[in-house]
Order: sequence, then structure tokens, then C-alpha cells
Amino acid sequence: MDGGGVDGYEMEMVRNRKVVLRRYVTAGYPTVDDMEVVSSTMMPRVPLGTMAPAVMVKNIYLSCDPWMRGRMTKHDDATAEIAEDFVLGEAMVNFGVSKVVDSTHPVFAAGDLVWGLCGWEEYSLITQPETLHKINHPDLPLSYYTGVLGVTGLTAYAAFFEVGKPKKGETVFVSAASGAVGQIVGQLAKIAGCYVVGSAGSDEKVTLLKTKFGFHDAFNYKKESNDLTGALRRCFPDGIDIYFDNVGGATLDAALVNMRRGGRVVVCGMISQYNLQEPEGVHNVIQILSKTIRVEGFAVFNHFGLYPMFEDEMARYLKEGKVTVLQDVVKGIEKASEALIGMFSGRNVGKLLVAVADE
Repeated sequence: MDGGGVDGYEMEMVRNRKVVLRRYVTAGYPTVDDMEVVSSTMMPRVPLGTMAPAVMVKNIYLSCDPWMRGRMTKHDDATAEIAEDFVLGEAMVNFGVSKVVDSTHPVFAAGDLVWGLCGWEEYSLITQPETLHKINHPDLPLSYYTGVLGVTGLTAYAAFFEVGKPKKGETVFVSAASGAVGQIVGQLAKIAGCYVVGSAGSDEKVTLLKTKFGFHDAFNYKKESNDLTGALRRCFPDGIDIYFDNVGGATLDAALVNMRRGGRVVVCGMISQYNLQEPEGVHNVIQILSKTIRVEGFAVFNHFGLYPMFEDEMARYLKEGKVTVLQDVVKGIEKASEALIGMFSGRNVGKLLVAVADE
């Protein structure tokens, strides 16, 4: 064990603030009152007597992601969920960027910069260090590892290329396109030689899609809510080859009508459904049959084997200016709950993350 901590200095007790779930959300949008920040003191080291190799980290950035909503509700059928429900009174969990302060694992040493699953807290004991990844491109902003160089970027990359299987010249529609995953998918589609259109929830976001991220076209779905099918027909007069679905609901229904024969629907998220008491049905499923459309769900945990190749490829795109990043950074762990709630109503622009410590 590197018992002396970073640079060999003796460790002292530290404050550890954490965001915990006070009660499970039964229906509708979660509220700030469903969570609270609790504080305690701790020794920032792997506890003596810990049998399996473990790592103590100081968290720098925490990621806010839609999938956290599902873990805030108690589920009787755990097999139906991507991950287990949050435990009441314990730190909520998501991906973050951290610095190792103590380690009993042979791969990690004090001072290493890593990203992976951690608690929504200032310090986390990682008892499964295999979920951590060393940061191999520290010349790029560390915060990118909560997004474009982390699980968000891997989601966009693996879902688009492994499930969508794009071909040069094909047409691509991305919903929630200004979000963390959507903005990356659109840029990857352009790199692959596709024609890409995105939808977003404000005129500001539509402008960003076309000017900052290089989408060929974009529209405000809120202004087209009475005729999403017509809006897509206007944008894709010859139909859609790949629909990258981040929202589900009415947008998915409209996209199915506009799909081309042999099209692919990548189901990556359903943010329009997460806070409904009763999920909306999809009515145009006959299109899947008549147009031989392939609809496939995506879970990033099945694709971590691609990460080393992805990291190097995405780092190259970033350095070459082929991929642009927009982040929405909230400072302070005490602001984390409010940031997460705002994400569900589309308050953020770009990848939402919380800065909890200085780099």
C-alpha cells in the first residue's frame, strides 16, 4: 500500500460531502428534495484490513446522465434495469474523473488520474478497481473524460458504428442532438460521410447544431410537435437510413414512418419517457415489418472492450479539430442535485458535469 498518500505526505482526516437519495421517486420528475448533501469526516486511504485490492480516489468531476433517473426509482424486477437501484442514504453513483490518493491495487498508484464509476461525493473508495481507466491523454482537458473521452463518447461511438453500421452517403437523424451523446453522434456521422439532421428543444440549440457541431440541418421539435412526421419528411424527402434515438415516444413514432427500407433504429435513450407515470405507446410498429427496419437497444456496458481503440481515435479527432465539444459545468457538489434535475427539463446545453475539486 502507498500508505503515505500522494507524494509521501502523512494523511489527515478530511471532510467528505456526498449526495444521497433520501427517498425513491415513485412517478414524475425527481425534485431537489429527493436528494440531500450529507457530510462526514474520513481518512482518505484504503482501510487497513481491506482484503481485496482497492483504490481511494479524490473526485474532481462528476458526470450527470439521464440513466441516473432509472436508478432513483425502486424496482421489484431488477432484471429489467440496466443497473441496480440507488441505495437510500448512500452516495449516488455515476461516472467521474478522479485522482488516486491511496491504492492497494498493483495497476494504480497515488497520483494517477483515472475515470470510471465513483460515488457522488468528494472521496470514494473503489472496491472494484477494474471499473477504473487510466487517463492516457492528459494533454486534453480532464473534464473530457466525463464526456467525449469517457462513457458518453464511447456510447456515441459504439452505438453509431456497431449498431447503426453507417455507410457513406446515408441519411442520419439524431434526436436530443444537442445533448452529450447526440452532439458527438452527429459529428461522427459527418466524419463517416453521412447527411445528418438533429432535433433539439430550443432555437438556441438548433443554431448550435448547425454552426458549432456542423449538422447539415436541425429543427426545434417543440415548434413541430403537432406534425413531427411532416417535419422529418421535410428534412428527409427520401427517408432516413439511421435514426439514433435518444428520446423515444412521439419522435420515435414519427421517425418510423420516415424510415427507408432496411433502415436501422439505434435505441440509446428514452428521456421523454423516464418521468411519465404511464409510458407512451408506439403506434407505427407496422413500419418495422413493412420496411424491414432493424430496431436494436444499446447498453454501453457491453462495449467496453472497444475503449482503448475508441480513446485513441477520439483523441485524434479532438486534436485535429474534427470533433468539437460543448460542456455545461456546474461548480460545487452542493449544486449537483439541482443540475441533475435541470437536465431532465433540458436546461443544460451540451455535456453536463459537476466540478467538485480543483484539478
